[in-house]
Amino acid sequence: MSTLRISQLAERSGVPASTLRFYETAGLLPAERTSSGYRQYGPDAVERLAFISSGKLLGLALEDIRDLLDVRDAGVCAAVRARMVPLVADRIADADRRSAELAAFSARLADVHRQLSGPAPSGGCGPDCGCTTAEDQPSAPGPVMVELSTRPRGAADEPWREAPVACTLGGAELGERTAQWQALVTQATNREEIADGIRLTFPSTPELAAELAALAAAEQDCCAFFDFTLSLAPARLTLTVRAPEAANSLLADLFGVTV
Repeated sequence: MSTLRISQLAERSGVPASTLRFYETAGLLPAERTSSGYRQYGPDAVERLAFISSGKLLGLALEDIRDLLDVRDAGVCAAVRARMVPLVADRIADADRRSAELAAFSARLADVHRQLSGPAPSGGCGPDCGCTTAEDQPSAPGPVMVELSTRPRGAADEPWREAPVACTLGGAELGERTAQWQALVTQATNREEIADGIRLTFPSTPELAAELAALAAAEQDCCAFFDFTLSLAPARLTLTVRAPEAANSLLADLFGVTV
């Protein structure tokens, strides 16, 4: 078969039709139109999608993948590799930074956990009882806030509002991701629906904090329209999730938000 309809390409590649349409809009996956208006893809579409998926697995931005595809279309692998090397190096640096942030966050949680597990003072809480965490400077008391984002620093305050509501995960991957979120959400001790999303409260443990942080970061890599904030307060973790109105069905599937 020399050409494929969108349903055929979705079945063969495992990429949802909604994502294929998004890729076309983003300039990643060209499609012709039949006389009746149906999308029609060339014989190289499956291989092209594999390259796009590989770039997403590496955490590359869509604009970088689009540039790489332009180089790839010229048919010189060495040129593609030369363009990819600095991009992958940037992702390594970003992953190392995020890993250091998560390690520091986990260490802080472990320290708070040790303090809270020890003998409690007699009477009410005080500045040294361990119920109130603070930064290293004594003048900066309060909860520890960690913001998880794969977006470049200095980006607009709410870029998620402008991001296309399209997930780049395939059917099986999407099902697995949904199951991961649902398993975590069941551990929440409190849930509060807020404007544009939901706020979930969890027990404060290093293991759970690391799991929430890692899953939120992975979710932003494939769904840039989600916005996550994970904060540590005395004896609890709070995960705030926001998304545009067009993503209400995904909020409901992943987090049980009423739509």
